[in-house]
Amino acid sequence: MPIQRRSFIRHTVAATAALGIGVPAFAQSRTKVKVGYLHTPAVDGQLWLGIQAGSFAKQGLELEPIQFTTGLELFQAMIGGSLDVLTTGAVLSNFPARGQGKVFLINNIEYATAQLWVRGDSGINSLADLKGKQISTTTGTTAHVFLDRALRSAGLDPAKDVQLVNQRMSEAVTSVISGAVPAVALWSPFDSVVRQKLPGARKIVDASAYFPQAAIVGGWAARNDYYEKNKAVLSKLIAGWLPANEQIVSSPDAAAEQLQKTQYKEVPLAEFREQFKASKYYSSAEWRAKYTDGTVTQWLQQVTDFFVQTANIPNALKAQQYFDPSLFTALVKA
Repeated sequence: MPIQRRSFIRHTVAATAALGIGVPAFAQSRTKVKVGYLHTPAVDGQLWLGIQAGSFAKQGLELEPIQFTTGLELFQAMIGGSLDVLTTGAVLSNFPARGQGKVFLINNIEYATAQLWVRGDSGINSLADLKGKQISTTTGTTAHVFLDRALRSAGLDPAKDVQLVNQRMSEAVTSVISGAVPAVALWSPFDSVVRQKLPGARKIVDASAYFPQAAIVGGWAARNDYYEKNKAVLSKLIAGWLPANEQIVSSPDAAAEQLQKTQYKEVPLAEFREQFKASKYYSSAEWRAKYTDGTVTQWLQQVTDFFVQTANIPNALKAQQYFDPSLFTALVKA
């Protein structure tokens, strides 16, 4: 920065402070927020659009995005103090039910992001054909919640009638491509990898078949101590999120194209647009209604019930205890 400009800024800041008229925007210090995320459009769409449009910066925030592979790793990092907040999928209903994290913002419903794919030579043509077979997935995630629902819909017991192979999703996909397992329950955009590397692979079903009874919501949670001490910062984060969400709702194709060009170059645009449509997005007004009428709480609780059953969570909190809609509803008026 040239000496004259530094001097100008210093004197301007001093003068405006003395007059009590505030510090100019270019001289304001921003609040840094460490944000953990998963690299899937259902999770990081609003995050990247907001960063690229400067809507978080306009709220005085400097977000530091840190990518993780699963929501389980996200929460473990946040609980350990490495993250302030995170954005994720189904795991949003897991750790907060254990008292670890407070949910304060919802991104979307992962309507059809979770999918079951099988090899073309597997002989599997329906859910019933999965009996006695191995299925790779990442347990405790959106894909696992979906798979459990799908198997039960076909009268199969997930604990007895199939063999779940727990792997990181990239490894689970590699397993089905290599032929180590005949089937994989995954989430977008991993379906793109299967399509490209396993000709003849078939999608048996996706999560849309079980909506809304098995709706899976994705969204944001904050570390407990951060939530208690930084509600003003979280309100600013929501305020920065709102324009990004509106961009998705009002111009989904343009939003998808922007994200594909900047964050998902490895996925063909036409394919990415389909993956983007696999989530249900709502306007801020629609979300407000779903926050206040208990719909979001019910959706969160459905997935918490799954985790209570499969992960044996003792003394689990109810969704109404770990989800706080008040920051959102204070910003978005009816």
